[in-house]
Amino acid sequence: MSDTEIPILVKHGKNEHEVTVDVTAPVEILKAMLYSLTDVEPVNQKIICKGKTVKDDSDLSTFGLKAGAKVILMGTPSARALQAPKEKMKFVEDMSDAQLAKVEGATPSGLQNLGNTCYLNSTIQALRYIPELQVELKNHNASANPLDPFGAGGSAGSSSVLSILREPDLTGALRDLYKQMGSTTSDFSPYMFLEALRRTYPQFAQKGKDGRYSQQDAEECYSQIMHALRQKLKTKKNGQEVSFIEKYMTGRLSSSLACTEDAPDEMPIETTEDFVNLKCHITQQTNFLKDGILAGLSEKIEKHSPSLGRDAVYEKTSKITRLPKYLTCHFVRFFWRRDINKKTKIMRKVTFPFELDATEYCTDELRNKLIPVRDKLRDLHKDASDRERARKRMKMSTGGAPDDVAGGNAGSSGFGSGKQSETDLVAQDKKKQEEEAMAKYIEKVPVWADELKDKLNPEIMADEGCNPSGLYELFAVVTHQGAGADSGHYCAYVKKEGGDGKTWYYFNDDSVTEVDQQKIETLYGGGESHSALIVLYRALSLEQPAEDKATAA
Repeated sequence: MSDTEIPILVKHGKNEHEVTVDVTAPVEILKAMLYSLTDVEPVNQKIICKGKTVKDDSDLSTFGLKAGAKVILMGTPSARALQAPKEKMKFVEDMSDAQLAKVEGATPSGLQNLGNTCYLNSTIQALRYIPELQVELKNHNASANPLDPFGAGGSAGSSSVLSILREPDLTGALRDLYKQMGSTTSDFSPYMFLEALRRTYPQFAQKGKDGRYSQQDAEECYSQIMHALRQKLKTKKNGQEVSFIEKYMTGRLSSSLACTEDAPDEMPIETTEDFVNLKCHITQQTNFLKDGILAGLSEKIEKHSPSLGRDAVYEKTSKITRLPKYLTCHFVRFFWRRDINKKTKIMRKVTFPFELDATEYCTDELRNKLIPVRDKLRDLHKDASDRERARKRMKMSTGGAPDDVAGGNAGSSGFGSGKQSETDLVAQDKKKQEEEAMAKYIEKVPVWADELKDKLNPEIMADEGCNPSGLYELFAVVTHQGAGADSGHYCAYVKKEGGDGKTWYYFNDDSVTEVDQQKIETLYGGGESHSALIVLYRALSLEQPAEDKATAA
């Protein structure tokens, strides 16, 4: 190796190539080497070095490269790079239904309505998109047969009377239902799970005067499924077996109950309690989700005062001391009207955000631990989003047609003239500067782990399954359509993974379609159309996007 030859690292997409180059040689030599490695033709290559685009008429010595320097290559491989697939190609028409269901981007299966069971279908679809839940359900070994409640360890000859008395395994039934749904693109009947639900919680087996099963409340169904999972579904936390729901979906409140009247001898009562959903209480003043949550964390209670010797008004104020990874918020839209002796619906419009900052519901102690992470993480996600948009603009720029075509371009000097006007030259120079600035921006990628390590609280990080930043992103909505609490229709909307991040699945029983994110903004309520009843949020990820992570490395 001569004195002018050095090894450099060339990054092309997710791949890296170590090459030895002569820094005094023309750039065409380097492009020819990269063509042999990446199949990107020299004419389509854009090489970025230290934030600047390398010109064909320059040599690498002008950039002051040193051994081990990183260079970015942008460009699409030519057609000759196409190779025979390692596995035999499978055509869609030749795939089985089970194979189609596992193809990335395949439309998920819907659920058949078995008679006023839309409340169940929407709940199941929303919970299906919690990946940790799917993993732990697969590890759940008990029997799911509602007619065989003894489970895997039950006796085959057990008394039929005892079989009737014992409860079925609702958790196992949910496991089997999700497994069957994941093996088909067609709609599926949730009959077995429905039978298990009705036997476990008989209120869902109620019938109307016409002998048909009655419509039920999706939030009550959601809560009962949570209750069953909390009892039966286990996972590991810090090496010990704990409830899955407690680890990932349960928060904790610190509450203080104090008398609002003059009772100096009574000290406030301090308590702690768990919650699996935050209530959004709706009044005439409620316009936003946060308003309803704050109202739910402060309530007035009338009870007997031992110091006053009579009933008095107490105020209960609560603050969050633990935020779960998955946060459920319930819009309390149904209530009992005593004057008409009927359950009615509040149809007021209440907006909810796609990104929720839950730090304002927390105790001062927890908030102070979360805010440094929240601020930095929010900046990192915004930076990653801006960088992704810059990449797309860069690709569009490099993929455009060249300025000079055969025969020359017609400029201000006429057809075939190679001359360019001063305005054209200024525009080209400005475009070049913008591209170089964009390339430099793309190249300088922060390492998220380094940016966050000094801000993450060790005590919170040791609590597996919690949210260390207080920031959440919306991923599922269960809605109710109609004016009555005991009628109407339930549906679910779930964010589609991958793609542009703005596409959602719309689950309407057995019908599954894709809708734009703007559709979610119509679910705030304000009439008899679909209004959100349950919204599910997940902790904003601490993981760096794959493309940024590869570049930062």
